[in-house]
Amino acid sequence: MNLPRVGLGTMGIDEPAPIATALDLGYRHVDTARIYGNEAVVGEGLAESDVDREAVTVATKLWIDALAADDVGPTARESAELLGVDRIDLLYVHRPRGAYDPETTLPAMDRLVEEGVVGAVGVSNFEIDDLERAREVLDAPIAAHQTELHPLFYRSELIEHAREHGYPVLAYSPLAGGKVGEIDTVSEIAERHDATPEAVAIAWATAKDPVVAIPKASSERHLRANLAAADLELAADEVAAIDAIDREEELYPE
Repeated sequence: MNLPRVGLGTMGIDEPAPIATALDLGYRHVDTARIYGNEAVVGEGLAESDVDREAVTVATKLWIDALAADDVGPTARESAELLGVDRIDLLYVHRPRGAYDPETTLPAMDRLVEEGVVGAVGVSNFEIDDLERAREVLDAPIAAHQTELHPLFYRSELIEHAREHGYPVLAYSPLAGGKVGEIDTVSEIAERHDATPEAVAIAWATAKDPVVAIPKASSERHLRANLAAADLELAADEVAAIDAIDREEELYPE
């Protein structure tokens, strides 16, 4: 999918105003999930904004309890109703666990695309083996893979797979749960650019084609700052310095 370099993650957002503000500021990709419990809130924010619905990519995810073949369709339709949209632009398998079976879950999602309920099928928190199996089963190529990606947790093999097979990687929690300001390397690069560590973290992620970032923000100040980070360009040696951070701090382990 052709997605903007920075979209809006909505986990924890429980009122529509930040969604509408984000759209008015220029965000054109909004990501939510069944498990967040805020699809209706996101839908209200979409309705409150004057931005044309067709200009916005609206994404949500099926949780592990709704991945049985008979549950996929009804759950997706309920999500569409909560979001107030005729079509979910991008529907993910949130995790390949629980009721997930690639042989039955993915064909059920393909049928939703055929029926016009869903625009494209994505996956989230997949391993390479899971990605390969999904590629074999899905009618259309994987539309996107969403995974945790920030300066303290970075899996290059997932990006390489996406690059090889032509789909975007969506970096969730790109600000490391608010910890990027505590990382010396990131802070030093931020000072060099007269930028914030948060902006550097987003710029580092999006420098890795085909990565796009979906940081969560609620305040107008943070929404503006995250969107502007897409224009920050890091030098190759700065990207390499962040790559070299001694890391292993996964915020959302299995």
